[in-house]
Amino acid sequence: MRAIVIRDQALHIADRPVLDPSGGEVRVRVRAAGVNRADLLQRMGMYPAPPGAPADIPGLEFAGEIDALGPDAKEWNVGDAVMGLVPGGAYAEFVVLHERMLARVPSEMSFRDAAAIPEAFLTAADAFEQANLRAGETVLVHAAGSGVGTAAIQIARSVGAIPIGTARTADKLERAKAFGLVRGVVASDGKFASAVGKNRVDVVLELVGGTYVTEDLECIAPRGRIVLVGLMAGPSATLPLPFLLQKRVTIIGTTLRSRPLEEKIRAGLLLRRLVPLFEEAVLRPIVDRAYPLEQAAKAHDDLAGNATFGKIVLEV
Repeated sequence: MRAIVIRDQALHIADRPVLDPSGGEVRVRVRAAGVNRADLLQRMGMYPAPPGAPADIPGLEFAGEIDALGPDAKEWNVGDAVMGLVPGGAYAEFVVLHERMLARVPSEMSFRDAAAIPEAFLTAADAFEQANLRAGETVLVHAAGSGVGTAAIQIARSVGAIPIGTARTADKLERAKAFGLVRGVVASDGKFASAVGKNRVDVVLELVGGTYVTEDLECIAPRGRIVLVGLMAGPSATLPLPFLLQKRVTIIGTTLRSRPLEEKIRAGLLLRRLVPLFEEAVLRPIVDRAYPLEQAAKAHDDLAGNATFGKIVLEV
């Protein structure tokens, strides 16, 4: 099969063997794969794949058709259109994974659009579940124009929460309003707390990390929850500990990639629960641009340039 492999921090097209599914696994013929910042970090040697995942083939999400069934697989049929998450290896023509980690592609949706769903929407939905986001609460979404950011805005509105967001450009915030953003704040030099307002938000979806976390503590309301998902601004922050005590703040750290199989299966079930919301147009994947698999390096350059809105997808 054709696959994109990492060699000397660069992406190359290569030929790799096709694996057979075993037990309750299935093999999927990948038609499209989403591009994520984790892929960029893996390429640069900063985010190695967990055990059991291909060490040199990036890619965390995909959409395609069931190609083969393991001897114990019972939930799907060959030819079913599915989407899902893997810990690596989605930049390839085939992936093998446990059948319960999959969800069906929403009816009338292209593989291109479906490939933009799993990582972004699962990350946001899982984070909001952990934070127990409730109707009427205000949620601050950082990187509001990113794939996870645009997903989070839509999910927040779908549960009756009030999303406000930050981005580095006013253009992305303006575009995000079409998907439910109530108010946007341009984060200038990592500063946004004064514009958002002190004690203003109940939940923060922290996709940036670094000094943003310090600013979050200015914005967070008493008994607020900060869910730390990304570290684009760096792995360290100075925390004013009295705020944590006085406001009784909860900080939750989370990641999907390194979870054990049982938890990944639960994530797959959460993805299945989102499918009807796409079919009812409550939620929409946002694809900024798509490239053929062979142009994965171009896709990485575009994502690193921070000029995209929503997701970049590779068509396989």
